[in-house]
Amino acid sequence: MKQHPHRPIALDGLRTFQAVAQRLSFSGAAEQLHLTQSAVSRQIKALEVEVGLPLFNRGTRFVELTSAGAALLQAAAPALEQIDRTVRQLRVARGRQHLTVSTFASFATLWVMPRLAQFQRDHPDIDIRLSATDRLVDLDDPEVDMLLRYDYTHNMPPHAERLFNDVLAPMTSPRLMEQVRSGAAPSLSQPADLAGHALLEEDDHRPSAYSLSWRRWLQLHGQGQLEPRRWVYLNFTHQQVQGALAGQGIALARLPMVHDLQARGELVEPFGPGARMNGEAAYWLVLMPQARLRPALQAFAQWVRTEAARTRQAIGEVASTDLPVQTRGRREPSQRR
Repeated sequence: MKQHPHRPIALDGLRTFQAVAQRLSFSGAAEQLHLTQSAVSRQIKALEVEVGLPLFNRGTRFVELTSAGAALLQAAAPALEQIDRTVRQLRVARGRQHLTVSTFASFATLWVMPRLAQFQRDHPDIDIRLSATDRLVDLDDPEVDMLLRYDYTHNMPPHAERLFNDVLAPMTSPRLMEQVRSGAAPSLSQPADLAGHALLEEDDHRPSAYSLSWRRWLQLHGQGQLEPRRWVYLNFTHQQVQGALAGQGIALARLPMVHDLQARGELVEPFGPGARMNGEAAYWLVLMPQARLRPALQAFAQWVRTEAARTRQAIGEVASTDLPVQTRGRREPSQRR
């Protein structure tokens, strides 16, 4: 039977098709789906009629996909998986509120996750899906309810809320400082002493990365030509912090994300607060328009605002009008940060 090329395909047989394609066995698919082998054969035949092409080559002892079958499987498998995943989420979420928060990996690891347990204790009926991605999510993405982002002021939409500015500070572990005091490691009392130590740097060569780099910090502190004992390049901010915690070197850490580690004595500033450097961008909260009125989102947004106020106090940001430097032209800071 000749099919109209634009006629939508019936979906009844796709699950059976996927089972046969994955096992390359009609009997195996029948066992998986709890059907008879003849029922599986009828569904595949009906699907082939719908498509207008054979999907399998059948032999006495073998079954293999045709090129048409392979193309259909490539399209059908992820679609069926997405359907199954959505249904699982709907079943789990019955009677519960849920929301999806998109942010970048280091902010999720260092700022959101250490604080999230308190929100979950206060709101046990709200499920949080934390989507850590380097990709800049579209502002009309229907699968995302909130963005927590690091960006320049002029890149943000009008309804974005500034959480706090960025401040960077040399940070290392108490273990390394103890080695310095005992003479087992070189001195670390002034910027020039960094020549004797390893510096943990983000492996990002885009122009926007300079504002957060050791090179900028060294230039500001009169050490523009300094070369450390070695450079250690890492992909993410949280990796730099982990390296500093392990005593592997000195990180130019993002104070908003590590001030609690510093307060607990897990990280120390070898040169004190006077050696801090302001970043050019800031951290932002963006509520997606399609979800802005949801009670779960409002509860989480208020929690973020409260935690952000504590962070501002901890890093010494005294007023929301104390803004970072505004750069000209649209630049995109690394969301790997």
